[in-house]
Amino acid sequence: MNNWIALFRGINVGGHNILPMKELKVLLEALGCRDIATYIQSGNVVFRHTESDAASLEATISGAIGESFGFEPRVMLLSVDEFTRCVRDNPFSQALQAPKTLHMWFLAAPAEDPDIEKMESLKAATEEFILTAKAFYLSAPDGIGRSKLAASVEKLLGVPATARNLRTASKLCEMTSKMLSD
Repeated sequence: MNNWIALFRGINVGGHNILPMKELKVLLEALGCRDIATYIQSGNVVFRHTESDAASLEATISGAIGESFGFEPRVMLLSVDEFTRCVRDNPFSQALQAPKTLHMWFLAAPAEDPDIEKMESLKAATEEFILTAKAFYLSAPDGIGRSKLAASVEKLLGVPATARNLRTASKLCEMTSKMLSD
């Protein structure tokens, strides 16, 4: 069995693309997922599956949701190892004291031609960012809600990405540790 973390984009936001976690869990079980655990309503799931190809499983999950719920959300799958490495390699150690101030965009592919100059021009004086092959890290001590950079990250990266704050990412790591120890 392969250990996965699924990050869903754009579900249960503003009354659109409603996908109750209990119903998602039933759907995932029907697709062969095992040891499923969800975290908060915005679409964070840890599970096991025999499929080893992330892209194939992403398409299967998104398509099944489309058939059952009438919309196909963007699903990003990361192996537990990939995800844990991104969280562990957080370059902003000060965020450990305030985990909601660090957001990580998990990238579907490495950003080949990101607009770093535009990112620099959009970031607030208190913000810092670092881009790696797998993640974009944004430290926003004043909050992400007003961040001009946060609002434009995916467009400026030029690759699909989905963000989670350090608190959520850390919780998912805890959940995977529990799954692996059972």
